Order: sequence, then C-alpha cells, then structure tokens
Amino acid sequence: MKIVRIAASVVGVLITLIGLVWMGQGTGFFPYPATSFMINQTPWIINGVIAVVVGLAVLVFARRFSR
Repeated sequence: MKIVRIAASVVGVLITLIGLVWMGQGTGFFPYPATSFMINQTPWIINGVIAVVVGLAVLVFARRFSR
C-alpha cells in the first residue's frame, strides 16, 4: 500500500501544479510560451481551479485512506 500512497501523492502534486500553470496562463500572470492559446482566456482559469481541486483531493485521499 505504500507504493499506492506514493504514486497517488505524485499524481496529486502533478495535477495541482498543472492546474496552477493553467490558472497562471489563463490570467496572463504566466504568459509562457508567448504564443500559447491559453493566455488571458477565462476557461483556462476555471479548468485550472478544477485541476487544483482534483489534485488536492487526490493528495488528501493518498494521505488519509491508504494507511
């Protein structure tokens, strides 16, 4: 079960980081690459928030339920 906990934690962190990047690009705070279609686009802010929530939920699941 320790492998599952580690794997779920890694996946949770990656999903959270991806969500933060999407939010940053959607708001224009992280405009890289400069030609990205995601820059200053509200749907990517929403998608980023959803990804962060899912990533944090996976982290909570990994910490609480895989002991």
